[in-house]
Amino acid sequence: MAEQASGVNWTQFWGTTYGKSHGAMQQRTAEHKALMSSMTASAPSEFSDEQTPSEKPAVVFVLGGPGCGKGTQCARIVDTYGWVHLSAGDLLRAEVASGSPDGEMISNYIKEGKIVPVEVTCNLLRKAMETSGKKNFLIDGFPRNQDNYDGWNRVMGEAANVAMVLFFDCPEDEMRKRLLGRAETSGRTDDNEATILKRFRVFQEETMPVIEIFDGAGKTRKIDATRTPDAVFEDVKALVEA
Repeated sequence: MAEQASGVNWTQFWGTTYGKSHGAMQQRTAEHKALMSSMTASAPSEFSDEQTPSEKPAVVFVLGGPGCGKGTQCARIVDTYGWVHLSAGDLLRAEVASGSPDGEMISNYIKEGKIVPVEVTCNLLRKAMETSGKKNFLIDGFPRNQDNYDGWNRVMGEAANVAMVLFFDCPEDEMRKRLLGRAETSGRTDDNEATILKRFRVFQEETMPVIEIFDGAGKTRKIDATRTPDAVFEDVKALVEA
């Protein structure tokens, strides 16, 4: 795993859309600090770097292109092994829906077209892990880029053991066919030809380099996702039970 970053890259957090004036920078920084302070204060402190490896929560990151079937496999792992399935996007939406002050501030970021700071997402993941009462976690679709990866290291450090990355490998032609088939019944607005191609490009440009980082650390486990869900799950079980 990469070493923790020594500081926060504010420009990266806010993206290219935030105000360029000094006053706008001060306002954004104050908002970010207020949100991070609030979320950190409200989160339990069950996890720590001082825990032994056996005491630390075990995390499996689940990655793959859109339509690779990782959602189906996560559901099967939960049903079979009782692991906790976490999605960064679901946690952000749940926090907004809760009506909490944190959720309201996150909603404001989204409404104004700003990037939600990665440490906010990571703190939501950490909070969900700490309040679950469990020790084994599947984190779905994360880290999807270098910023996510660096943010995880800053927030979690050595407090969790990243056991492996399940990479569901599937050719784009097959994923496209699955997504277009799903579009006939799902009603999802992102299941259309143009958006699918953009999602493929983002995955290749942003997520594959992260998978390669984990591969270099001996963490990536590549699974052929072109097969039936039952056949794929046989490989998943072998890895989980190893």
